[in-house]
Amino acid sequence: MRVAIDIRRAGDFGIGTYIRNIVNQFARTNDGTEYLLIGEQSHVDQFDPLPENFTLLEYPSDPGSFHTHMHLPYLLHKRGVDLLHMPWFYAPAVVPSRLVITVHDLTDILTPPPGISATFQAGRLYFARRALARADRILAVSHSSKRDLSRVFDVPEGKIEVVYNALDERFVREPMPEGADRILERHAVTDPFVLYAGNIKPQKNLPRLIEAFAVAKGELRDHPKYSNLKLLLIGDSAEEHSDLRRAVLRSRVQADVRFLGFVPHPVLRVFYSRASAFLFPSLYEGFGLPPLEAMAHGAPVLTSSVSSLPEVFSQAALLTNPENIFEIARGIRQILTEDVLRETLVRRGYELVQKYSWERSAEQVREVYRSVVAGERVKSSVL
Repeated sequence: MRVAIDIRRAGDFGIGTYIRNIVNQFARTNDGTEYLLIGEQSHVDQFDPLPENFTLLEYPSDPGSFHTHMHLPYLLHKRGVDLLHMPWFYAPAVVPSRLVITVHDLTDILTPPPGISATFQAGRLYFARRALARADRILAVSHSSKRDLSRVFDVPEGKIEVVYNALDERFVREPMPEGADRILERHAVTDPFVLYAGNIKPQKNLPRLIEAFAVAKGELRDHPKYSNLKLLLIGDSAEEHSDLRRAVLRSRVQADVRFLGFVPHPVLRVFYSRASAFLFPSLYEGFGLPPLEAMAHGAPVLTSSVSSLPEVFSQAALLTNPENIFEIARGIRQILTEDVLRETLVRRGYELVQKYSWERSAEQVREVYRSVVAGERVKSSVL
């Protein structure tokens, strides 16, 4: 069969991790499938060397552009594509083949980005609903996301297949960088710290995290190890997020909270491995890759008791109510000061990382491809 995969977000966080690892796994199995990768050479460069059954369809247009909706279908038809896999929510208006869509979460639907007009959001909803109705099969990264899809878009449950994410192979194959202490010193990090890494979006709940850190910091002010505790936030720049600056000022922790912005992948690994705890009290996640990455580096993890997070992390993380600042603060204090709890979380975290496998996930996706191309009907199922 001939499968087209849109790789135009291969360099992103989250979705990019999914695309890179799935395609790399496909490249290691010669099952007679021809793959047409929709994107640019810069996207292909994100992958391992690919065999001859992978071909680039040079396509620089933005995934949501009018050109994609109207011109890409013509190219797919011309190439004789049997199946198009869109690894995110949206698809061209017309698809001349079978269609598989991966839905990572419903963030943009449940909490539209600030500044988006009602008309633009209505258009996004229209194309999302159209794509989901048109899709032959939908892949969700957790049962929580599957339930959200079924509830919000009235998608039949049997049409949705759950395929979990896993740890990015870069964390498995690449050795830890040498000179971790020097790397921390270059970033002026000399005190114990707790860490957040990820996007800065409303659902990440960072203002409450900052306020909870301030509470925990006050309770630990006389602690022999954590009296100088810092909160480090890695990811997007915080310059445009006035709510975070206000939370820092309001909580009076200007000297103890640092926004490091984006850091290179090897440097991120150092921060994961040296964090006293990884804090991820998100209000909504489709899966939640950063806590898994932190667990792989031996950091005990605190996360939320809502959305997909209890399903994905179960007993390997300390779960807390993300809407209660004092519960988050209590969790921070526990994870730092209760040695048995810390040791248990670290051990369970290592074990959990082994549970999720891109090799297994890629085989599940391939099986969906085969089923869809063969014209097999979806099975009725109950969540």
